[in-house]
Amino acid sequence: QVQLVESGGGLVQAGGSLRLSCAASGRTVSSYVIGWFRQAPGKEREFAARITGRDRFTYYEDSVKGRFTISRDNAKNTVYLQMNSLKPEDTAVYYCAAGRSGGNNPNDYVYWGQGIQVTVSS
Repeated sequence: QVQLVESGGGLVQAGGSLRLSCAASGRTVSSYVIGWFRQAPGKEREFAARITGRDRFTYYEDSVKGRFTISRDNAKNTVYLQMNSLKPEDTAVYYCAAGRSGGNNPNDYVYWGQGIQVTVSS
């Protein structure tokens, strides 16, 4: 069993930055794909970024490409999402998720964090 805990969210002005962390416990997730998803009020959960296990290949949704960077520290069993040039439309609850072979679909992931709020004011 894997437990995931997000941290680092909060309120920031447009153009600002935040770094989200996703700390895993229960077992090592170094071989798992870790994805970041987000869900705005009244909208479906959507893919934002993901990173593969040991190869650390990264993938981004088009609207965050060039602004968000996903990385991982397998020694700390933690994945990060650096978010720069934030926009009001980035406001959402952000979730990290782990899967053996995750893609862009939330159904690809088995383990989920509880989510953390990110609010970007204009």
